[in-house]
Amino acid sequence: MALATRKKQNGYKEQEQELVREISEAIIESESKGNGKYSENPKLRRMLPWITARHVTKLISVNPLSVSPSSLLSFFNHLSSRPPFRHTLHSYCAMLHFLSLHRMLPQAHSLLSFLVSRKGTNSASSLFSSILRTMPRPHSAPPLFDALLCAYAHSGFIHDALHCFRLVTHHNFPLPLLGCHALLRRMTSFNPVQSHRSWASAWAFYLEALDRGFPPGIYFFNVFMHGFCKARDLGSARLVFDQIPKRGLKPTAVSFNTLISGYCRSRSVQEGFALKGVMESQGLNPDVFTFSALINGVCKEGRLDEGGLLFDEMCKRGLVPNSVTFTTLIDGHCKGGRVDLALKTFEMMLAQGVRPDLVTYNALINGLCKVGDLKEARRLVNEMSASGLKPDKITFTTLIDGCCKDGDMDSALELKKRMVEQGIELDDVAFTAVISGLCRDGRVRDAERMLRDMMSAGFKPDDSTYTMIVDCFCKKGDVKMGFKLLKEMQSDGHVPGVVTYNALMNGLCKQGQMKNAKMLLDAMLNLGVVPNDITYNILLDGHSKHGGSVDSDKFNSEKGLITDYASYTALVNESSKTSKDRLKR
Repeated sequence: MALATRKKQNGYKEQEQELVREISEAIIESESKGNGKYSENPKLRRMLPWITARHVTKLISVNPLSVSPSSLLSFFNHLSSRPPFRHTLHSYCAMLHFLSLHRMLPQAHSLLSFLVSRKGTNSASSLFSSILRTMPRPHSAPPLFDALLCAYAHSGFIHDALHCFRLVTHHNFPLPLLGCHALLRRMTSFNPVQSHRSWASAWAFYLEALDRGFPPGIYFFNVFMHGFCKARDLGSARLVFDQIPKRGLKPTAVSFNTLISGYCRSRSVQEGFALKGVMESQGLNPDVFTFSALINGVCKEGRLDEGGLLFDEMCKRGLVPNSVTFTTLIDGHCKGGRVDLALKTFEMMLAQGVRPDLVTYNALINGLCKVGDLKEARRLVNEMSASGLKPDKITFTTLIDGCCKDGDMDSALELKKRMVEQGIELDDVAFTAVISGLCRDGRVRDAERMLRDMMSAGFKPDDSTYTMIVDCFCKKGDVKMGFKLLKEMQSDGHVPGVVTYNALMNGLCKQGQMKNAKMLLDAMLNLGVVPNDITYNILLDGHSKHGGSVDSDKFNSEKGLITDYASYTALVNESSKTSKDRLKR
């Protein structure tokens, strides 16, 4: 019985060997004709229904007639496009080893990339095991492991790439340096603002790779510091920095500058200055980037005098300030209300031949608009345009806001028109500025139309924008429209606060609708909106002017009630001013 079985098995093997030999002959015959068109070979067409992935694996591993590697790969690819034939993972891995053995690494990489895309995520274990099982002899797979890590990394399958790395090290194969490098590149290409966890994971892998023998390089340390700083994780950035000497490296100026910049952006300027001291103690001279980062840090904290001193120190050291340095100082002066110093710095910038960019001009224009010098702001816009820089959304929005606050609505609307003509879409800031200006000018219908335009453009007005228009309608005597906007706010998901209700209350009381005012107060209380001093003082003023009974006990029990009418009037005027200031902001 056993003898018969062995004879039968031997018969199958002989048939298999014969078919593999015939396939080899047909491949050589097709190649000898110079066209390599296997589908035109009658022998291959007859054999195709009988060819299996097992035969292909045998052909690759034995190659009885020594078919050239390129011809064997060409036939392998030809079979892939000839259904019903289908390669198996075993036949693919056999070809991968064959290509690696013959130093056809680009072709092996391409085939591995195809396999990875076909197998998808969570396939590292099965693919690694198949490569291991089909390995023709020890230590022939390391190039494939490099390629496998690269394929997973380039496909974005980070979890599989990490798993593959650990499988390689677990089996004591040489570290796949190229694969590790590709994986690190991929992991550190994530947006640090969006994915802090990804940076932490990448750093953990880097430490693991270093411990396994991956050569340390200052480039990746600087990249990790930059990533953690962007993610606002200064603690991790400092840990990376501290690891540099522990790995036998020295921090460079880029290393120091990256961390100094991170500290300054996070309002930890003193840490930045301390690091500058360490930098100098190690024989590294602070450069323009160092000073620019520190100047930016102190200016953000309003320490403009220190910014000026740093600027002077930089110049004394023979360092030439760049556009970033000048712009940082100009922006700091403008935000601190010292536009005169900003303009002097701007003149110095031009005198030194440093060309200002759009950010520089926008900072100056913003500063000038804040102090109400619209004439100089417009002159700068013309100068900017003459130098070849086109005003952008920020430029227009700043000017529009400045004109609105100055009460020049005609200019503001003309700027809005120019903005649209130049294909620059208004954002919510620009819309809100125009609405605020129109309300301040008493043009409530125009303000409402602008509100509709804002919503049509896809922007959702906030509570204060709605309240401005509600208040404007109520002051114009159209309380009905104010209530219509209140309902619109509520249906749009807003929860109007006491300021909105006070605007409506004021409108009702000015018209003597004291009954409706009382109903509005009850509605506020039912909705959980807590009235404030202004609410009750508006009601008291309404009752005093339009008569009607007043529940004095109830009013006297409320916090902040002013019983003396002269004092009350002063409070109403002050409250009105406070409300207007709030709307301006």
